[in-house]
Order: sequence, then structure tokens, then C-alpha cells
Amino acid sequence: MPVTIRVRPNGPLLIEGEVTILDQHGNPFPLNPAKPNVALCRCGHSSRRPFCDGTHNTCGFQSVEIAPTPAP
Repeated sequence: MPVTIRVRPNGPLLIEGEVTILDQHGNPFPLNPAKPNVALCRCGHSSRRPFCDGTHNTCGFQSVEIAPTPAP
């Protein structure tokens, strides 16, 4: 299954597919193999960084990224 990363409006990066997430030393973060998605924090306020804990809903984080329209 290919990996897909979705940019959630005013929220995390949602990674769909099998991934390994490494820290700065190359050590893997434990992931729950039963969960098909991983949400990475974009607001910087999560108590579970690099993972999202939903704090973006209460800290005022706003960011809506839209991919550019392909040129004709």
C-alpha cells in the first residue's frame, strides 16, 4: 500500500500506510500496528510530540494548506 500524507485543515498531518517514524538519532517511535493512520502534530503544542493529541483544537492553531492547481 502506498503511503499517503493528508494535510488536515487546522490540524495534523495524517499519514496513511505503513511507515517508520525515526527520532533525530535514528531510533524508531513505537507505533500501534492495529492503527491504519498516524497523526503528526503541526501546531507544536501536543504533549505527545511528534504525534498529535488534539491540542490544535484549543490552542488557536490555524493553517489550511491547498495544493496548487496544475498548469494547463
